[in-house]
Amino acid sequence: MTYDRRILIDALAHRPLLRRMVRPLVAVAAFVVAGVGGFSALAGASLVDAAFWLLDPTSIELHYQTHEGPATLVKAYAIVILTGLIGTGLWAGETFVSAAFGGQIREELDQMKLQREIAELESHIIVCGYGTFGKTVASRLREMGRDVVVVESKEAQFQRALDADLLAVEGDARREDRLEDAGVERAATVVGAIDDSKVNIQIAIASSRLSPDAKLVVRAGDQMDEALARRAGADEVIVPEIVSGEQVCSDL
Repeated sequence: MTYDRRILIDALAHRPLLRRMVRPLVAVAAFVVAGVGGFSALAGASLVDAAFWLLDPTSIELHYQTHEGPATLVKAYAIVILTGLIGTGLWAGETFVSAAFGGQIREELDQMKLQREIAELESHIIVCGYGTFGKTVASRLREMGRDVVVVESKEAQFQRALDADLLAVEGDARREDRLEDAGVERAATVVGAIDDSKVNIQIAIASSRLSPDAKLVVRAGDQMDEALARRAGADEVIVPEIVSGEQVCSDL
């Protein structure tokens, strides 16, 4: 499977609007195929003539002026097919217009571009959570010239990551499909930066299954959680309160 085709399939799988737009187009195509096939079978028309009858139904009347056959049946079939084509055509048009004027198409295209950029990354760092801690980590890493992908489940924080010009995936980082969307198999490091030690440990476990070689950094709430994170496979555990306390002492 080519790279572009894989990107398209992934986009259709994760982009509801694109799936919604494809459905009426498939329905239109189905009526076209049914019309051409039906006219060929019922009237013995060539594929070209059958296709032309869809565009100009009056040709059916002209055809039966010089040919024998079930004219009434073919005309009734034409009514059914043309009614279906008109209905599905209006459906497709309404879907496209509402998406275009609602800005949804632009949003979907932006998301596809985002997915493409993430798919091209290698040895990047995934930061799970874009709260105060995650935002600080992502900002420092970018200042160091590292490629960063944020995974955030809350819409407002996800949007803030995008506004900061970061690559981001919206969703729960404990889910393997969300980590895969962030390119975990190619990532150098995964940082569990959420303000919940248990969630960060679960992220570490999921990440280690998908990418055994990735370095796992986990934010923990206290030293007890640090021990659990280590047992879960974390390579490095950060307890912000301890780190900040040590920093204060070093500045005295």
